[in-house]
Amino acid sequence: MVFSSLTFLFLFLPIVLVVYYLCPQRLRNAVLLFASLIFYGFGEPFYVLLLILSILFNYVCGLELETVKGEEGKQRVSLGIAIAVNLLLLSCYKYYGFAVESVNAFFHLALPVRAIALPIGISFYTFQAISYLIDVKRGRVKAQQNVLHFALYIAMFPQLIVGPIVRYADIAEQLERRRVTLSGLAAGSRRFLVGLGKKVLLANGMGAIFERALQGVSEGRGSVSLFWLGAIAYTLQIYFDFSGYSDMAIGLGRMFGFTFAENFRYPYMADSITDFWRRWHISLSTWFREYVYIPLGGNRKGAVRQICNLLVVWMLTGLWHGAAWNFLFWGLYYGVLLILEKFLWGKALQRLPKLLKHLYTLFFVVIAWVLFFGEGLGAAWRFVGGMFGMGTVAFWGKETTYLLLSNRLLWLAAAVGATSLVKYVADKAFSTGIWRWLENLVLLGMFVLSVAALITDSYNPFIYFRF
Repeated sequence: MVFSSLTFLFLFLPIVLVVYYLCPQRLRNAVLLFASLIFYGFGEPFYVLLLILSILFNYVCGLELETVKGEEGKQRVSLGIAIAVNLLLLSCYKYYGFAVESVNAFFHLALPVRAIALPIGISFYTFQAISYLIDVKRGRVKAQQNVLHFALYIAMFPQLIVGPIVRYADIAEQLERRRVTLSGLAAGSRRFLVGLGKKVLLANGMGAIFERALQGVSEGRGSVSLFWLGAIAYTLQIYFDFSGYSDMAIGLGRMFGFTFAENFRYPYMADSITDFWRRWHISLSTWFREYVYIPLGGNRKGAVRQICNLLVVWMLTGLWHGAAWNFLFWGLYYGVLLILEKFLWGKALQRLPKLLKHLYTLFFVVIAWVLFFGEGLGAAWRFVGGMFGMGTVAFWGKETTYLLLSNRLLWLAAAVGATSLVKYVADKAFSTGIWRWLENLVLLGMFVLSVAALITDSYNPFIYFRF
């Protein structure tokens, strides 16, 4: 089940909200947990058992870490075993095929590769569990004694599938007690509708343009402009897809009384690659900084060590996104750019005019997304080559003109929507009184258009479901 489905919008969510608001406060965690397991099991009933196994294992590990508190050696062993089991489980499902195929390629073997379906959201809930265990070991939080509360932290449906990655410390108090109000329901609903509009009206529209451009390229109608148009369409699609999901998750959390941290802050307004990663998928960047980069030594042990730490972190970031060489190179690509900004041209970059800094950032970001969507490293390099005229004849083609002109309103809406302009105008215009009602009417209109699009269009994937 996905948030942008008619089943979720008109059946699952209304029923859960009604039951949740009518039941006594002491039962609300149980109701939300039960609803979360149904949500997760809607498409993959078998993997609910895997999720429950992960919950119980990490719950017991957290209690064990609390029990041996003060005994550093025992804590390190317990934490090491717990993290190893979590990563082993993730690796078996996510990296088994990639590992066998790589061994076959390097050593010219023919080991059989079994197709193993990836449980949706396993990367997200595994990282949440690991962060919880590390924070218990560090003494930042106490181990959760109530298994129901811990299970809700891991399995809460608003953020279970595609994040944001929520740290236990940020919602520990909310798991015990939180205020559920009609004003919170209204605010959460507005945020949810914004995310739904981003996903259905903008991401899906850009996705259709991207698929059309990709088809034109594959059928030999490619031009330099069509390659770039396809890459830019995907750049906008993935932003509205993922930030839209995050908006919906944050809005849903608010409806149920939870406050989740922001996961996006207009990343395409960044003026450097460093700034981009302060704005894109903030919860993942924070996770790697807190639980990998800083424990490795961060920037405290000299420039050479810092460079090595950055490369390790970004290699792991790439592999977290997918078990393929193009994801590994995608991570290293960003790692190298961040190192170059920090040690070579960062100061010179900041002296450039703002427009040039934005263009510099967007240029490298668009190239990076080609590595992300390419079907293998070779296909990605060929696509990048096409963007720079390698193997293509024309600079401009009729298909580019058609995709631009026939979707001109969509392109305009996406370009404006990727900036903070809409929020700025909304905050100024819709802050009080009658203007608040106007905002509600706009959101209602977005909802009607989104539902109409869902009824008439079958194209509705979430890109980050792959991870």
